[in-house]
Amino acid sequence: MAETGFLGFVGSDVPAESELCRCVHCGLCLSACPTYLQTGLETESPRGRLALMKGVNEGRVGMTDRVVAHWALCLQCRACEAVCPSGVPYGSLMANTRAQVLKQGQRSAKLNSISRLFLRSALPHPQRMRLGGRLIRLYQRLGIQRMARRSGLLRLLPGHLAQFESKLPVMGSSFFGPTPKVHAAIGERKFIVALLSGCVMPLVQGATMDAAVRVLTRNGCQVAVPMGQGCCGALNSHSGDLEMARTMARKNIDVFLAAGVERVVVASAGCSASMKEYPDLLAEDEEYREKAAQLSKITVDITEFLASIPWEPPKGRIDRRVTYQDPCHLAHAQRITSQPRAILDSIPGLELVEMEQSSVCCGGAGIYSTVQEEMSGRVLASKMANIAATGTEQVITANPGCMIQIEQGLKNTGLAGSVRHVVDILDEAYAAESNG
Repeated sequence: MAETGFLGFVGSDVPAESELCRCVHCGLCLSACPTYLQTGLETESPRGRLALMKGVNEGRVGMTDRVVAHWALCLQCRACEAVCPSGVPYGSLMANTRAQVLKQGQRSAKLNSISRLFLRSALPHPQRMRLGGRLIRLYQRLGIQRMARRSGLLRLLPGHLAQFESKLPVMGSSFFGPTPKVHAAIGERKFIVALLSGCVMPLVQGATMDAAVRVLTRNGCQVAVPMGQGCCGALNSHSGDLEMARTMARKNIDVFLAAGVERVVVASAGCSASMKEYPDLLAEDEEYREKAAQLSKITVDITEFLASIPWEPPKGRIDRRVTYQDPCHLAHAQRITSQPRAILDSIPGLELVEMEQSSVCCGGAGIYSTVQEEMSGRVLASKMANIAATGTEQVITANPGCMIQIEQGLKNTGLAGSVRHVVDILDEAYAAESNG
């Protein structure tokens, strides 16, 4: 590659100059940015990355490997958006920038490998995901994984595959997924909703998805999990593969609009944020632009939805001290912070202890923990120190990636405790009513 790299963004999915110029360099984003907090480097801050985008867009800076590496280190947590007084749409700017990196063939070999293996070959295909999940579950439950890791056999795999294997989450004992079955409301039916199954969550946290159905039906919802739905496309979008993200979005739009429901409820914070932003993703698609807006209007995160009903406070006690981790795309992209806490506060006996920097990213960020392992580990270590300082028994959050990452952190540090979703705890409290 030439030392100067490619000059200027070209073609479609170009970061808008007008939006890049909205940054007034005030620096309020610095204290919110996990990578800046870890490094203290301007180039690893939102302000610094925007300056590089602007420089490349204007042809003053080449899109070199070094420049691309600064963009790649971004977690896309969007904490900067929540504190920006100028309303810079950093998330969409970064997605478009990464699309340009992909277009120019400048992505890292590791990201290209993961894209081929996972983002393109698996995520868009639910049946492949379930088959892969079953095989991984056998690999784990038959002791093959433990033997492979202890024997050193994994060292024989190509580096990227070995690293990918090291990040495999534990598959759930049962899988969740779309079904023709409609789950009837308990008592009077108040709402007709559809539930996003998603891609990773039904394989790793199938029990949480089951809990979501029970919580919704308990609160007067008739729940459908429509056939034909798939991954929301968030991970593809974050990696710059916007065309594949659009293909996945169109599929979900067709399925959920045809379901004839009042709300589409989502238990994964990253997925609800992604689906609410389908109108931006499909802004140039004449056929789907209006459809995307329709779906966006009825899409809600499950904690947001329960708080709006409102939910029925449980009578069962859970005598436990817990802390809460704000998922980035719930707190920063959707600005939902009080609703999960209100649900937790409604549970008799549950003591919620706030941690320091609860809204700072845990370092999971989709495939980030694999692609940027070193920085992900540093961010996670800071998060685990804050969790440990609370002296609590359990970490509650509302996103599958956060659950997987913090579980890894507990394992790494030897810290006692577990990780649960908000709906897991609410479901547990409802179940405890019969024991009271």
